Amino acid sequence: MMQRKILFWSITVALGGFLFGFDTAVISGAEQSIQELWQLTVIEHGLTVSIALIGTVLGALFGGIPSDAIGRKNTLFWIGVLYLVSAVGSALATDWYSFLFFRFIGGIGVGASSVAAPMYISEIAPADRRGRMVGMFQFNIVLGILIAYLSNYLLKDAGSSAWRWMLGVEAVPALAFVSLMLLVPKSPRWLVVKRGAVDEARAVLMQINPQTADAELKAIIASKGTPQTGISTSRLFSKQYSFPVMLAILFAVFNQVSGINAIIYYAPRIFEMTGLGKESALLSTTGIGVVNLLFTMIGLNLIDRVGRKRLMLVGSVGLILTLGLVARAFYVENFSGMMVPLCLFAYIAFFAMSQGAVIWVFISEIFPNQVRAGGQALGSFTHWIMAAGIAFIFPYITANLGAGNTFMIFAGMMVLQLLFVWRIMPETKGMALESVGRKTAAPADLKSEKVLEGYTTKTY
Repeated sequence: MMQRKILFWSITVALGGFLFGFDTAVISGAEQSIQELWQLTVIEHGLTVSIALIGTVLGALFGGIPSDAIGRKNTLFWIGVLYLVSAVGSALATDWYSFLFFRFIGGIGVGASSVAAPMYISEIAPADRRGRMVGMFQFNIVLGILIAYLSNYLLKDAGSSAWRWMLGVEAVPALAFVSLMLLVPKSPRWLVVKRGAVDEARAVLMQINPQTADAELKAIIASKGTPQTGISTSRLFSKQYSFPVMLAILFAVFNQVSGINAIIYYAPRIFEMTGLGKESALLSTTGIGVVNLLFTMIGLNLIDRVGRKRLMLVGSVGLILTLGLVARAFYVENFSGMMVPLCLFAYIAFFAMSQGAVIWVFISEIFPNQVRAGGQALGSFTHWIMAAGIAFIFPYITANLGAGNTFMIFAGMMVLQLLFVWRIMPETKGMALESVGRKTAAPADLKSEKVLEGYTTKTY
């Protein structure tokens, strides 16, 4: 019964990830029709595709504020309202400017959900299952992407208003999310650290596991009340938090310089560049969604067994190889058969089982309770500002540098990611959140000694 409750809460919150993925990918089937409808220039077209990402940047930047002020649960409820309004408004937009506005507020919902949802799940999940449970958020993201691709394919022949239907169907899961969020409890760690509501937090912990509730409550209270070397624990950018801040920023940057969102947003266009017809390109894009879903499931099944770091090492090598092969195909213009689609499917597989499965889990773990909302917001903000920038400039750099050079740049970035994972990234598998927080929040006077024993031997 207890496990079923936690699973229900996690699935409900992870539904925000489904809306995240659907909203992110659905534009891929509509962007060319919208460009033709309103006769958009290349710059206007790039803005149309990336406007939701601009909103996502703001949602991620400020998502930690309501998550701390009104709680993770209430923040997620209002995120669902934003998704609902965005879906209906985008589908009914009568001009380019109103379309931009509604896509923008949907992007705010995406950004804020990438802060609040993983954080909520990490704060209610048992340590030995936290990777898989937080990973459900990522699973739902890729499920949303797949359903968006399938929906776009099925609605492609719906006439001149096909793009409106593509965007409008998101209203159905958005309404379900808003309704179900009323049934989940508040985060016990938020209740203690931000509200001092110890009794209410204990009631939630008793629902999760009565045998460990009191011990876990004591650990949460201790993490709130223990000062570290006299530095205010509310200051995310103080020296004691420099290590998790660096980890979150670098992890988020590498996630996007892999080119993942450029490929997801422009997949039909990339496939058409290789000679596939429009219908075949849309169908191949659906294949990307299927591969993404399957290998995300594989990553989530492995993340609590083999650990976050090993998945990232394998994934980084695979991304380097597949991006290099795609670049080579464009250099020599060898588009015979399914060479490029198959390489991109392999690329998605490696990304899904590594970066895709790990990012939201890892960022939600590495910050202490006092600054987790701010730290999650920082990681999400970095992720989305990079995503917005790459989606905006991808058509331009592809047109000016060529597709071969563009994919080779992505491959080079993955070489740097491999070095980061190998030399710097810590392993957080199986550790209680309070234990991770104590280890990553280094003493302020630590200068050049071994940091985080069991994590890394690099110096500060």
